[in-house]
Amino acid sequence: MILYLKNIDIEGAGTLGDFFEKKGFESRIIDLGLGEPLPDTDFSDIEALVVLGGPMNVYEEDKYPFLKQETAFIQRTLEKKIPFLGLCLGSQLLVKSAGEKVTRSPQKEIGFFPIELTDTGQDDPLFKGLPKTFDVFQWHEDMFQIPPQGHLLASSTACPHQAVRVGDNAYGLQFHVEITDISIKEWCDEYIKEHTQNASMKDRMIKNYRNREESFRHVAEVLYRNFLEIIQTKN
Repeated sequence: MILYLKNIDIEGAGTLGDFFEKKGFESRIIDLGLGEPLPDTDFSDIEALVVLGGPMNVYEEDKYPFLKQETAFIQRTLEKKIPFLGLCLGSQLLVKSAGEKVTRSPQKEIGFFPIELTDTGQDDPLFKGLPKTFDVFQWHEDMFQIPPQGHLLASSTACPHQAVRVGDNAYGLQFHVEITDISIKEWCDEYIKEHTQNASMKDRMIKNYRNREESFRHVAEVLYRNFLEIIQTKN
């Protein structure tokens, strides 16, 4: 079973969820933002944990109390060496669970930006078959630091820490690969309150998405296949 943790209802598993459903995996989605409780589990039935994005920051536990329980749950996942994939906020929670800080990114990123794999990233099984540089979708203002047991896998000028591996099979991606044009529309409507700015940003990002959809989905598909291999190796 793939367990997905949602932090807000509009940031779901997207094309990642579609991929694993087509591969025949059972899944369970827990929406922490809606108050759904984390499972009391020994992790024997969890083949992988995926933690999704959200607009909150990892240090806002007073405002979002579920973040504390989520961090503890991820720590248990790491102890059990369950394959893990964290997207955006999920990547930051991974690093926080590993005992390292999350700070402001040198630049806030919203939209499509290139990232570059490090030498370690080019040799990592998650990025097998991908070019050294490729475009991803970003929506964040924070950046994770690299824990002592972590490895920096991708970087960019605007945000030097874009992908990290903690241990053998826990990955955090500061960027998004799971989104669609529908995701972009929903996020703009929710996160950009000023109407004129919303309309212009939404139209521009949706156009950019559709112009590069084929290559964007190819990158996502390669990552998903590679993560599936990591899951199969562990299980």
